[in-house]
Amino acid sequence: MTKKKKLNERTLTFLLITIPVLALFFCFNTLPLLKGFAYSFTNFKGYGSYDMVGLRNYIDLFQDARVGKSYVFTFKFALVSTLIVNVFSLVLALGLNSNIKGKSALRGFYFIPNILGGLVVGYIFSYLFTYILPAAGSAAGIGFLSKSLLSSTKTAWFAIVLVCAWQSIAMNTIIYISGLQTVPEDVYEAGAIDGATGWNKFKSLTFPLIIPFFTINMVLCMKNFLMVFDQIMALTKGGPAQSTESISYLIYNNGMSGGQFGFQSANAVIFFIIIVAIAVIQMRTLGKREEQL
Repeated sequence: MTKKKKLNERTLTFLLITIPVLALFFCFNTLPLLKGFAYSFTNFKGYGSYDMVGLRNYIDLFQDARVGKSYVFTFKFALVSTLIVNVFSLVLALGLNSNIKGKSALRGFYFIPNILGGLVVGYIFSYLFTYILPAAGSAAGIGFLSKSLLSSTKTAWFAIVLVCAWQSIAMNTIIYISGLQTVPEDVYEAGAIDGATGWNKFKSLTFPLIIPFFTINMVLCMKNFLMVFDQIMALTKGGPAQSTESISYLIYNNGMSGGQFGFQSANAVIFFIIIVAIAVIQMRTLGKREEQL
């Protein structure tokens, strides 16, 4: 009876601990999500009165060229950034996990970009792209660098990719290093006996054993890059000519200050569904790959 009472008290304690967390989560996550969903069926401008418009906002989304352009840019940016980050992160992790001197210090050094805020990094690189690189390009006679990368519709998106990749590689590298450290040395010793070296060693031994970490990185990368906002705000504000306007920035800019709160709420709902769908597809596809290996 005493033991049962102690279990009940312990269970009650855990429930009391979770209640404040659940309350905060509901207030700052679930409630705004539900209110945004409700506003998506209205013509609310962000202030004043509003009327219900049914599915008109959702229908207009598929007819708005600016929204379509932002989706194309966002998906192109997310795909390219995800590939670049994961390739470089994996290569860097393999190097930092090897027997080299000062690897602990190097890991800390490479993690510094992740500590800085996205806006801070964006403003630093904005100054670099606008003043430093053009001056260096002009002095060296390099026409490509003689003007700001952010001023051209052809190069601005790639400049943003470079900034986001530079900042994101650190976290992905740490995750890959964690995965590499779970691989038993016995596996490599057995592979060495069978003649597995170099690329064959990585393809047949290392990668199959760290593929769960690869799955985590791919899902997180795609999700984070689809939601890119800080770097867009700091570097281009969607320009030039709205060529780098991400979905998140469009929702914020036109929803908060453009008088399209209801319309952009509908955009946010669709965007949320797309992100969840992509994450589920990635998890299932890569999960099947894990089972095959």
